[in-house]
Amino acid sequence: MLSRLVLTDYRNHAALPLAPGPGFVVLTGENGAGKTNVLEAVSLLAPGRGLRRAALADMQRQGGAGGFGIAATLAAAAGDVEIATGTLPGAPDRRQLRIQGATATANTLAEWLTVLWLTPAMDRLFVEPAGERRRFLDRLTLALRPGHAHHAARYEAAMRARNRLLAAELPADPDWLTALEAQMADHGGAIAEAREETVALLGDGLAAQPEGVFARAALALTGWQRDAAELRDLLRAGRARDAAAGRALAGPHRVDLLVTHLGKQQPAALASTGEQKALLLGIVLAHAELVAQRTGQPPILLLDEVAAHLDPLRRAALFERLAAHGQVWMTGTEPALFAAIGDAATRVELG
Repeated sequence: MLSRLVLTDYRNHAALPLAPGPGFVVLTGENGAGKTNVLEAVSLLAPGRGLRRAALADMQRQGGAGGFGIAATLAAAAGDVEIATGTLPGAPDRRQLRIQGATATANTLAEWLTVLWLTPAMDRLFVEPAGERRRFLDRLTLALRPGHAHHAARYEAAMRARNRLLAAELPADPDWLTALEAQMADHGGAIAEAREETVALLGDGLAAQPEGVFARAALALTGWQRDAAELRDLLRAGRARDAAAGRALAGPHRVDLLVTHLGKQQPAALASTGEQKALLLGIVLAHAELVAQRTGQPPILLLDEVAAHLDPLRRAALFERLAAHGQVWMTGTEPALFAAIGDAATRVELG
């Protein structure tokens, strides 16, 4: 859990110190008060671009001195861990990161904590293009396999280099293509294996849950799911096809996550808006429980405006289930939405 969070010149917050406790952290305030901005700042303590996937330059406060800072204290079993990230005024597009005072890379954050989130923008996940579901799946996978980000980055780099070679006017060096395809195959195989493990473990957890107020989902992968040797052969045989298409047509970047409403045996894309949100919430909660079981460290959950769209029965059921998790950050415009939590929460009114 986080025991301290300090935002400096971040979005609309010039200086915001917070001392969150364990369990629920409830942020309330009017629209535009900066509640989601706080959640986004916490999400930047995990690898990636945060819950909005925004450009770094957009995160600095308008009218500020330039750049921004996020400082946090992670209360871990072995002792407090100090994490600081942000940008400098002279380099607004370059992220800086320090862990325990030492310079670090963003991917190393996965070794210290896991942050999962659910935002209103994700409500359309099941009807968006496949790339959105892959990103969602990769965040889930990274929480279980910290090395997943390394394989994804190396795979993307090799694929971009291969695409450039195939698009060049001069004939591509076959030996160089073979080397790049070997890299894609090795890292692609690792990506596929990690995703398959995540889907299998999460699917087992969802299937074992009793029927309740939140719809249960069945998960499956579609698209390329072959091993490294087969991908290497596919890439080599498909050079002319890929050159004509301008992109690689085989590999883990073509995979999609299929979600089915178990109770109705219906694809999630065909479910109602409310059912889709319930399915997504069920997946995130089941994954949080899986992470806690596998790593011994519960993830930090960020739930943006989740209570506003639930009826009182489902809201109470949600709070009851969340009480068994670690630190849970939630936002809402009305404090009354969180009355059922009682005094077991850190409450912050932003304005």
